Amino acid sequence: RFKAINPVVKAPSFICDDGTVLMDSTLILDYLESTVPPGRRLMPAGVEARKEALRLIGLAMAGCEKGVSLLYERDKRPAEKQHQPWLDRVTEQANAAFGELERAAAKAGPWLQGKEFNAADVAVACAWRFAQYYDAAEIPAARYPALVAYSARAEALPEFASTPLD
Repeated sequence: RFKAINPVVKAPSFICDDGTVLMDSTLILDYLESTVPPGRRLMPAGVEARKEALRLIGLAMAGCEKGVSLLYERDKRPAEKQHQPWLDRVTEQANAAFGELERAAAKAGPWLQGKEFNAADVAVACAWRFAQYYDAAEIPAARYPALVAYSARAEALPEFASTPLD
């Protein structure tokens, strides 16, 4: 059934009101952002703030993408076909992304770009939540205390609390 909606069978997919199918989280969010009034948008409008938000979102998406690679390699590929050097590389890449996000979270006040919760906060909180749900052994929370505290603040928001991961 998914293939009938999106022949590429890539999740997430979003069906627009006119039937257009968009895929990839960042593209879907960019489209949705354009459908709301400027005062309700989550992406910063200023060039420098937007650039920093995009940097943070890119790191979050990279961490998430590497987490998916870990999950597939570890849980979907037969053990005799798993390639340890690949697992090591992907684990290192995921931890590099979360290491950069740890530095950003350590400066959060209370959010990544100051007092206003924005799109970067959504992406980073979701990526961290995913990593801890699926890949906690490879991406240990003990290495990222600022991300743990930051995530707890985000998870306490009604928008997160009302949306269980599983």
